[in-house]
Amino acid sequence: MGLLTIGVFARASRLSPKALRLYDELGLLTPARVDPVTGYRLYAPEQLEQARTVAWLRRLGMPLARIRHVHTLSAVEAAQEIRAFWAQVEADTAARRDLATFLIDHLSRKDPAMSSTATPLGIRYAALSDKGLVRESNQDTAYAGPRLLAVADGCGSQGAPASAAAVEALKHIETDSVPADGLLNVLEDVVEQAQRAVHDVAGSGPSSEDTGTTLTAMLWTGSQLALVHIGDSRVYLLRDGELFQITHDHTMVQSMVDEGRLSPEEAASHPQRSLLVRALGHGADTTPDMRLHDARRDDRYLLCSDGLSTVVPTQDIHRVLSGTGEPEQAVRELVTLANGSGGPDNISCVIADVLELPQ
Repeated sequence: MGLLTIGVFARASRLSPKALRLYDELGLLTPARVDPVTGYRLYAPEQLEQARTVAWLRRLGMPLARIRHVHTLSAVEAAQEIRAFWAQVEADTAARRDLATFLIDHLSRKDPAMSSTATPLGIRYAALSDKGLVRESNQDTAYAGPRLLAVADGCGSQGAPASAAAVEALKHIETDSVPADGLLNVLEDVVEQAQRAVHDVAGSGPSSEDTGTTLTAMLWTGSQLALVHIGDSRVYLLRDGELFQITHDHTMVQSMVDEGRLSPEEAASHPQRSLLVRALGHGADTTPDMRLHDARRDDRYLLCSDGLSTVVPTQDIHRVLSGTGEPEQAVRELVTLANGSGGPDNISCVIADVLELPQ
């Protein structure tokens, strides 16, 4: 079979002539021959498979630059790249789904800041931070108050003041009145305020680029906990005896797990498991995860830095949370467990119990 005209090739590949001309200009699908007189593009039949693959990848929404990269790979590598791309699409969709759920919950309630419940609920809380057994100083900040729970894990030469500044920037929401229609805006505002506070701490000197912090915080609204999360600190919920992790780590290794490039077991010992893809700091992606959680009596929430979660097995965290009565005792036991596992990092824990208030 001879060369195909652009019209015939377009119909066979299900790409428009306009798309074929664009892909030629981008070096993505170069014609087999261009007529030197007319400039007419001619394609070889064996180029159909590549053209159809381009069409399929475009239907997936893959950017042209990434498609061009896929075509430089072997079949096995190309399959891995497509798997990684789709995992990212699903992660992005999940993030938008969380935001949609947040908005639906927010707009469906007459007063999400002060929701009425059959039984008034409150929280009993405790916070503890420890430098561990290896680090020279503590760059974590842990805070628990009647409306705000927060953990921040600083990094870089100014990590300690950065984490403290981020949490300090949130404390005003404990006393400010949060209007029913303003909860989402308040959460976005506090992240911006925390980011500015971290920038102020970092300054513009040579140490500014490596200074940053994670931030995981929950605002108690009377019957709900509104979550803001950036980084790899975590929130766990103990409910009806079951333990759930309700945050997603914003790390490079977790992204590789999401994309199918690493197993969870491989991720646990990966040398770059603490490399963040989101944080508060210069040049960082500061997009927060946000969601609302309806609280129930006897719920127990744990906010912790990775100094706990990376060294203490989940089953041991579960055991302490389910078997220890007071929050103050539970945070001490968790810190002791982390130090008993070598205490390689700073350790911060905040525990809040949801309880029925006396009427």
